[in-house]
Amino acid sequence: MARPTPAVEHLLRRAGFGATPEEGAKYSRMTLPIAVASLVNFDPAKTDIDAAIGTPGYVGITIRTAFAPNTNITDARQRWLFRMVHSPAPLQEKMTLFWHHHFATAYSKINGTVGNQPDATRMMAAKKSQDSTGMRGQIELLRDYALGNFRDLLIEIARDPAMLYWLDGRQNVKSAPQENFGRELMELFTFGVENYVETDVYAAARVFTGWNLRVTGTAGTPSANYAFLYNANNHDTNAKDFSFPIYASGSKRIEPRAAASGMQDGIDLINALAVHPETARRLARRLWTWFVSEIEPPDEGFVDNISQTYLKNDTNMKPVVRAVLLSSHFMDSSRHYQRYAWPVEFVVRSLKEMGHVGFSVDSALTPLVNMGQQLFEPPDVNGWELGPGWFSTGGMLSRMNFAAALATNQRFELREDARPSNASPESLLSFALSRLSLPEPAQDRAARLHSRWRHLDGIGNAASEQDRWFVPPADRFRRLPTGLTNDGNDANERERRE
Repeated sequence: MARPTPAVEHLLRRAGFGATPEEGAKYSRMTLPIAVASLVNFDPAKTDIDAAIGTPGYVGITIRTAFAPNTNITDARQRWLFRMVHSPAPLQEKMTLFWHHHFATAYSKINGTVGNQPDATRMMAAKKSQDSTGMRGQIELLRDYALGNFRDLLIEIARDPAMLYWLDGRQNVKSAPQENFGRELMELFTFGVENYVETDVYAAARVFTGWNLRVTGTAGTPSANYAFLYNANNHDTNAKDFSFPIYASGSKRIEPRAAASGMQDGIDLINALAVHPETARRLARRLWTWFVSEIEPPDEGFVDNISQTYLKNDTNMKPVVRAVLLSSHFMDSSRHYQRYAWPVEFVVRSLKEMGHVGFSVDSALTPLVNMGQQLFEPPDVNGWELGPGWFSTGGMLSRMNFAAALATNQRFELREDARPSNASPESLLSFALSRLSLPEPAQDRAARLHSRWRHLDGIGNAASEQDRWFVPPADRFRRLPTGLTNDGNDANERERRE
């Protein structure tokens, strides 16, 4: 099949999870701007792929008693991996993952506090149209706002039942203001730790007094419902003073309000933080790391441009992400391999590029944990440790073992797909590079691979019995990335980047 240009392949890795051969052929007919438009301009009403779960032609899932992704966290993880592999809107899933790290919330604390898996899973993953009481899990919220308005997302996150458990907002009352959410709203979700002082934390806690939780029905049953509740009786009605402006007039004070309208205090604070210039710049830097490079520090010109795009578009993320993907910094070919693939990105891209016939995403869950990542379970409020932090000795070994297992699982399909390219080692290498969206290797490295494959027949078998030692069968595809660098970087370092 036809292969996209290197620039478009780079886009598919960063704005999605790579491409299947069929998707690669589709994108091979697109220029970069057209490909960006196809990824950014998805119709949320047409992105639901869940109906295909469990049907032939798609990656498999494992059913134990029944497949229940709205109430069983293991099945919720399977469903999300399925979506990442097959979604017609890969950027939507990629940004959902971005926000999952940004608003890091762990299922384990919610489950430990609520005391039952079904309700904790519903708060994290319930699909509103399928939930018995219409609850929307946090991941579904993040998906709905993947490219939506950031200010509106902040308001929804402040009201989200999972967040109210995670950062203890359900306990925030005027007699004992709870500081966790107010602190993380400023430090992690918006403008960063260097832009507030400790008195702001207490003022923010008072702002959100009364932003609590209502629980109805019987816990652990379909009747249970967890929903945001503004409790006016629990709200501190006094003035709140900040060290930064809250209003366009420059005023740093939220004046006293009657308890009945006190919820506006929180909305005013969120509005101020969402449009603060340092929030815009911090998001721009995070988008640099997510889409452009983890090797180079954010370019100041990029940060200026993206932050201004964010502010000029009233915090709407769609034009912001479009600007990132069309920027000269993103398109610079020297940055094509300057980001470390997260474990889930590595697994999903492997499934898309290698194939998944007869494979269940359930088989990837334990390897993902061993690689250092479990969906719905960031280790703390900071999210996961990124960059080289992913690559412990055990984490790298787990990646190698998963790749070897998947290659062995798909060996017959890969053999048949490679048959048309069996005329020479050169044509077989070209097939492998295209299938795995790898760069062209330097001439000396290509020569070594050609020499290695001359010991094989055209479909990957040893040409003679004495040659079988040369390339172990399960390693033929697993070993392809090794040494395929075309610059001065260490080959193994390049292998783990995307």
